[in-house]
Amino acid sequence: MDTTRMNRRRALKLMGAAGAGTLLAACGFPAFAGRSSPGRVAIVGGGFGGATAAKYIKRFAPSVDVMLVEPRERFYTCPFTNLYLGGMRDFESLGHDYRELRDRYGVRVIHAMAEDVDVPGRRLILAGGETVSWDRLILSPGIDFRWGELEGYDRAASEKAPHAWKAGSQTHLLRRQLEEMEDGGTFILVAPDDPFRCPPGPYERVSMVANYFKNHKPRSKVLLLDAKDNFSKQGLFMEGWRENYGDMIEWVGRSGDGRVIRVDADALEVETEFGEIHRASVLNVVPPQKAGFIADRAGVADESGWVPVNPRTFESRQVNGVYVIGDATQAAPMPKSGFVANTQAKVTARAVIADLAGDAPPEPHWVNTCYSVIAPDWGITVAGVYEVHDGELREVPGSGGVSPMDASPDFRRREARFAEAWYAAIAEDTWGTRPAV
Repeated sequence: MDTTRMNRRRALKLMGAAGAGTLLAACGFPAFAGRSSPGRVAIVGGGFGGATAAKYIKRFAPSVDVMLVEPRERFYTCPFTNLYLGGMRDFESLGHDYRELRDRYGVRVIHAMAEDVDVPGRRLILAGGETVSWDRLILSPGIDFRWGELEGYDRAASEKAPHAWKAGSQTHLLRRQLEEMEDGGTFILVAPDDPFRCPPGPYERVSMVANYFKNHKPRSKVLLLDAKDNFSKQGLFMEGWRENYGDMIEWVGRSGDGRVIRVDADALEVETEFGEIHRASVLNVVPPQKAGFIADRAGVADESGWVPVNPRTFESRQVNGVYVIGDATQAAPMPKSGFVANTQAKVTARAVIADLAGDAPPEPHWVNTCYSVIAPDWGITVAGVYEVHDGELREVPGSGGVSPMDASPDFRRREARFAEAWYAAIAEDTWGTRPAV
């Protein structure tokens, strides 16, 4: 019997049960009797975490005053930007607005940059000097980069050797460089050590770049220089690379001298740990990362650069009344993924409502599924369900699983279609928008 398939089926059942449990927990609204106001919740960041938290607080407790602070009027997701680079997706299909949150749920959306947090005064300071008061604060700030930690790679260098690890101008720059590259050139991607946003992301990216090359520049090569010897869905990616791209993609792990220690963006060169120099036609550097800067301003990030949280509620371990969700958190074994941010937001929304009402939070469960597209008809997944056990986060035993090795072409094709359906579903759940392909 195929235990991998059994575990994947069990994971999907548990995901459904966990999601249903979260929604059912919300059906019993907290008692705010005798209070002039049930409370004010400010949320920073309008991505998969923050927008979902805003929506679900209003769904679970409509009388709570919810303010979502997000500078962009249209939010472009990092998930599926690789498909844009690979020529499989239009960039505008990755953009989402906040009309449903405002018009249907009554979220007050404030398009401004949150610059600082006055924790004692419970105020959020915006870029123009305005302030937003709060009873509880949820931060979903995503990531920032550790500029300069990788020698030679700073913000200026990223304009020549883009990271494209935040959707927007950097994504367009990398796409333009690929289009302008001559056939027969070499694309180099530098992958960081853990932890970083989207563990399978660099490996899906080289897949999509290879897909673009296969269709438009078939004499070109892809070199992935990695600071790790192991990565998410490694066997599945390598199988997909062989089947779809032959020897076009070369991966070099740390023990094979794949760790880059210096970048020369002007020359498009990188130097590895043992002194080897590689020169690219297009250089894509994914730098070391940390929590978004507002986490530092709020005092919730520790010396690691990430945010330690209470595993039951995702309230900061360092600052009471401040909750942090998404990529900024220390939440292993949960990965830093869009799906995780979305499910953390739902659980934390209920915990915040309970906190405002003076109730105990419900028993939490979280889920994740991550699709990666290797080629137009070749998709793979990893899935897991998470719980708190003995005060620590852990994956529910037997719940996790990845796509089987050596699956049929039809199986891989269906997983690629499921990836498109997943994106449409999570975008609708988060922003109320259904993207066009």
